Amino acid sequence: MDSGITDEGYQDQILPHVSRTFALTIPQLPPRLKAAVTNAYLLCRIADTIEDEPALSPADTLALLEGFKAVVAGRGDAAALAADVEKRLSSRTLATERDLIVNMARVLNVTASLSPPQRSAIQRCVDLMCYGMPRFQSATSLEGLSRRTDLDEYCYYVAGVVGDMLTELFCEYSPDIAKNRAQLSRLAVSFAQGLQMTNILKDVWEDRSRGACWLPREVFTPHHVDLGGLSPETAGPGFDAGMSELIGVAHAHLRNALDYTLFIPAAETGIRRFCLWAIGLAVLTLQKIHNNPGFTAGSQVKISRSAVSWTRFFANLAVRNDWLLRRLFARAARGLPLAGLSEVRRPQPARADLEARPAEARPIEEFAAVHGAEPVRRRSYGSSGT
Repeated sequence: MDSGITDEGYQDQILPHVSRTFALTIPQLPPRLKAAVTNAYLLCRIADTIEDEPALSPADTLALLEGFKAVVAGRGDAAALAADVEKRLSSRTLATERDLIVNMARVLNVTASLSPPQRSAIQRCVDLMCYGMPRFQSATSLEGLSRRTDLDEYCYYVAGVVGDMLTELFCEYSPDIAKNRAQLSRLAVSFAQGLQMTNILKDVWEDRSRGACWLPREVFTPHHVDLGGLSPETAGPGFDAGMSELIGVAHAHLRNALDYTLFIPAAETGIRRFCLWAIGLAVLTLQKIHNNPGFTAGSQVKISRSAVSWTRFFANLAVRNDWLLRRLFARAARGLPLAGLSEVRRPQPARADLEARPAEARPIEEFAAVHGAEPVRRRSYGSSGT
């Protein structure tokens, strides 16, 4: 990256190299929101890079994430932490992600320039993500998660917290949006879970190649599927049936995502486009997954560039028209299974002292005992992304 640009310029320059999707959607936001959301995404990506590093032990990962939480809160030396993390990264970390780590202090300079409400929303998101994400990563295996509620909780810590943060940023930006705060808050976590579940379903085989599985056994066991012994070659009708159930859940969450978007005033076209493009791409991806039950790689269910272009075109065309947007969604989602949803919960750390104690003093077994997860040692640090 060009070292002669401003810190905010660095953010804009690095974003397309670490996320193609967000490089499309974030620039649709009004300038003041664009800077804050770009900053928040890059901070989450730094946390994800630390979490994904296979050369780190579980204790080291937790310690570095605790250090990262501290520098986001304005405590500690960001440059020293960046240097410490960078020297521990293996060759599996992409060059652009390494560059982001090296320039951590530049990103945090932008964080410090944001308004107090923006900083507060971003800090809370990072805190919760750094609390929950490594504990699920540490307890996962090829056996998958136990229950659907475990999948919900995992999606909350890696994505739902982002939905809550965006809602706070949107409401802080516009008093008119803030009038619908209650409705937006009710739907925010579901919106984020729809996007995250789409990623999980698309990347199921790539995650398994890294030793991770985010599918719930509760869904697949009734179909006589042993997730622990699953492979693309052995997946059959039972696995397809379980995937179809989860597609139905993701579809239901994306319907909530559309409702969320329509609570944004029609005059806020940039924010609506930010939401609509993500929803449209997710629905089309679900269609690809649903229509290709025997897929063996995420690349086989990746939507085409022309589909991306048409999604943007139609979303922009209908951005102010709620009726037309609902019609377009129904057309894009036609034929997808649809599940009923239970009330979306926002899990919180079960004991306040977990936040106060140093990371290395909070072993995997303690988290498992508190949350009911199985205390399985981590085999992989891969994730579906944020």
